[in-house]
Amino acid sequence: MTLRPYAAARRTLSIVEKLYEINWGLVLVIAILASIGIAMQYSVAGGAWSPWADKQTIRFVIGFAVMIVVALVDIRYWMKIAYPAYFIFLALLAAVEVAGHVGLGAQRWISLGLFDLQPSEPMKIAMVLALARFLHGQSVEDVSKPLRLLIPLAMIGVPALLVAIQPNLGTTIIIVLDGASILFLAGLSWWWILPTLGAGAAAVPLAWKFVLHDYQKARVLTFLKPESDSLGAGWNIAQAKIAVGSGGASGKGFLQGTQSRLNFLPEKQTDFILTNFAEEFGFVGCIALLILFGAVIWYGVQTAMSARSQFSRLLAMGITLNFFFYIMINGAMVMGLIPVVGIPMPLISYGGTAMIAVMFGFGLLLSVHVHRQVEIPRHSPGII
Repeated sequence: MTLRPYAAARRTLSIVEKLYEINWGLVLVIAILASIGIAMQYSVAGGAWSPWADKQTIRFVIGFAVMIVVALVDIRYWMKIAYPAYFIFLALLAAVEVAGHVGLGAQRWISLGLFDLQPSEPMKIAMVLALARFLHGQSVEDVSKPLRLLIPLAMIGVPALLVAIQPNLGTTIIIVLDGASILFLAGLSWWWILPTLGAGAAAVPLAWKFVLHDYQKARVLTFLKPESDSLGAGWNIAQAKIAVGSGGASGKGFLQGTQSRLNFLPEKQTDFILTNFAEEFGFVGCIALLILFGAVIWYGVQTAMSARSQFSRLLAMGITLNFFFYIMINGAMVMGLIPVVGIPMPLISYGGTAMIAVMFGFGLLLSVHVHRQVEIPRHSPGII
């Protein structure tokens, strides 16, 4: 009698079998997106590999290796180290306040000798891991119980507060959105969600007066009335809109973007890289890019739906939503639909920590797919 042989086999897969089980379609789409990002770094440098495209290529190669290694590791191992990883990066976030150094007007990086680390990027992945582990042991009814809800709220609130202090409003928003989404997917009652949304709306005036910095207020005011200071606070978004609009239907062509080549675009290699892409490839190119992003999100949702354990489902959806929020916020920002908050476009924008963190997250998503048949018992709440 051979009951559930497939599930049993998935617990003892060899390395070769795991490599075969990797979702290579997802890997291909990720590689295409990263290649587009490298091409854009080459373009904004005026058709030169230095100073951005060469480094971005090296970081992607390292990230690709990390992604494959992470994918091959048993999903139960990632569950085991979820809490330690969370507290390590939480400690690094706290260390930024003490020993971090300032870049672009914010204190977000900490030196680890060979390289500088921005802990807020891997913190998002670590928080998703830790929340998925905690909520794995909770029933739908337990999730909405006040005392048990305090723990995941603290797991979201503490890193969000530390990142907000840096200040880094964009990443703070993503941390909160990631955490709230996972709680919702785990079964949080609408009786908690609706009052929280109402309280958040009521707190906006207080946040404006006591929380937001002057430059953040200027960004909001510029968003509401961009023409009021088009040569000052409104310069970034004004130039971004010009670049996007000048691309037209099919774009000016690769290496032909005038806004970036003439240095009108601010942060053209990082937060506003999408504007250069829109100028060179136009509306058609942007739709194609969105289709590629959509394919990654579709793969992520399918992976979550195929997983047998609650931990794997929540982890896969958390990683996928984190990727989605990056795209949504950056895209809306460069088109002037929301205030500028400083969020990179994943796989496209220049960045070291962000690239490795995103690729590590994709590795976890692939690990869920490879080990989708592994069943993890749901023990007492939060205890593995």
